[in-house]
Amino acid sequence: MDKVIFHIDVNSAFLSWEAVYRLHHLGGKLDLREIPSAVCGDTEKRHGIILAKSIPAKKYNIKTGEAVWEALRKCPGLTMVPPNYNLYQKSSEAFLLLLKQYSPMVEQYSIDEAFVDMTGTDALFGTPEEAAEDMKERIYRELGFTVNIGVSNNKILAKMASDFKKPYRVHTLWKHEIQTKMWPLSVSELFFVGRATFSKLHNLGIKTIGELAQTDPTILKNHFGKHGEVIWSFANGIDFSAVEPVPPPNKGYGNSTTISFDVTDSNTAKLVLLSLAETLSARLREDGIKIGVVSVGIKNYNFEYLGHQKTLSAPTNITKEIFEASCQIFDEMWDKVPIRHLGIHTSRVTSESNRQLNIFDTTDYEKLERLDKAIDEIRKRFGSDSIKRASFVQTRSIDHMSGGISREKRTVNYNNEIIM
Repeated sequence: MDKVIFHIDVNSAFLSWEAVYRLHHLGGKLDLREIPSAVCGDTEKRHGIILAKSIPAKKYNIKTGEAVWEALRKCPGLTMVPPNYNLYQKSSEAFLLLLKQYSPMVEQYSIDEAFVDMTGTDALFGTPEEAAEDMKERIYRELGFTVNIGVSNNKILAKMASDFKKPYRVHTLWKHEIQTKMWPLSVSELFFVGRATFSKLHNLGIKTIGELAQTDPTILKNHFGKHGEVIWSFANGIDFSAVEPVPPPNKGYGNSTTISFDVTDSNTAKLVLLSLAETLSARLREDGIKIGVVSVGIKNYNFEYLGHQKTLSAPTNITKEIFEASCQIFDEMWDKVPIRHLGIHTSRVTSESNRQLNIFDTTDYEKLERLDKAIDEIRKRFGSDSIKRASFVQTRSIDHMSGGISREKRTVNYNNEIIM
């Protein structure tokens, strides 16, 4: 039986979810999707980039990821709204729940994308095209937002198809349609071809996906290594990856934050590292795993990046241990240039605990583990702000649990918003 794979992509997800909430729950009259608008971060906290934009905003060449001031220069009348990640998470969960009514084989690819294995569902939902149309209409009717659905025999072709003309469309890209629908496209449209790869391909005279597909894979491997073989396979519609309802285990955990001011002293920098270690180690403990490598990344006010790592003597998820390792790495590499962004990243993930006794190490690791567990339980029951370290009490400029989604992005006080 031939595989049937759908890729479902929410159109302008954050902005669509924001628009639906404002229209149907706050009594708004203006649909953000129909005007030049964008969801963007807080410029005062240096998170001022475009996170999502409406289709009318695209006409002004506004791009996701660009600075707010650049977007306003292109479109002075741009309507901007703050992000609300709690709303987006709930919208994503409702989206995935609906998809699972069509098949148990649903793989969440991102907060606003998913693959669904629809193989063998013809008797329930009709042809793949009919099932996709029904799914598209149901999502709009029941959840209020639009999606694009790509239909094919594998994941890469389904994803490529969903990126064809938007919004609110179903597109097929069966294997016999590759040459007519995909090969004429610019090679920059192919999944896994970024700006650097596109530039190299262009220098080789490869401008379309079809030209890439017909290039000798040996040539591509010589120029791009393993990546050359991958993009050649994708250009030819070859992809054997399965839809995975259960995500694979994390290979590493990370946490970072953009600081609202330039950090010029090590004490403040280490306070930021402590706040990152708090959040990161709590995630490790929640997932029941430990890490063996800690790395620290610094981005200075010139946007230059430094990074170093340290292998620990034993895997850990203890906050104090991860923090102290981060501080040691920081002291070894910081060049005193003012800091804009700090991050802690970890790897060598394991579920095993094999700490060896050392007569020269007097640290009571069991006591530290009990302390972390007690703090986790208090925060889970009474909220993350119910207990904090004394070093954070005297400062409001640094959140005691930084990183990930910043507080101002997690929810929005709509009483302070003008709902049109």
